[in-house]
Amino acid sequence: AHSASKTVEITIDQIKRLPKYDVISELRCIEGWSEVVHWTGARLSDFIAAYPPSTADGSVPAKLTDRADLPPYVALETPDGAYYVGLDIESALHPQTLLCYEMNGQPLSAEHGAPLRLAIPVKYGIKNIKRIGSIKYTSVQPKDYWAEQGYDWYAGH
Repeated sequence: AHSASKTVEITIDQIKRLPKYDVISELRCIEGWSEVVHWTGARLSDFIAAYPPSTADGSVPAKLTDRADLPPYVALETPDGAYYVGLDIESALHPQTLLCYEMNGQPLSAEHGAPLRLAIPVKYGIKNIKRIGSIKYTSVQPKDYWAEQGYDWYAGH
């Protein structure tokens, strides 16, 4: 099991200093509709590399190249804790998984999850959490709002 990790406060400006990527993908809703969206932000993998979890023994920061040392899950929550999703580490490290601060060439609006949201094209929209308040690394499968309502925890398509 991974040891308790320290809490680090990270600002949106720090995230914007990570390499900037654009992904144009289809946001697919579990209810059947979809929309093509142009997302801009930092890769979640770059965030994890910049702010790494501890290794399994808690000694030094884990490296993305050593997957055995990475915790198997990432948990994301809104600032109020009312909405939360869990990701497996492979989905979190997918090159198209972004921490987004722009949508369709404009800064995110409140309606679309400002100041920071997840865009993960390999998952249905229920995993694309808006208004990210915390990101945690964990060795235990995190709780997931929609999985608690009966949807598949992985919610891939």
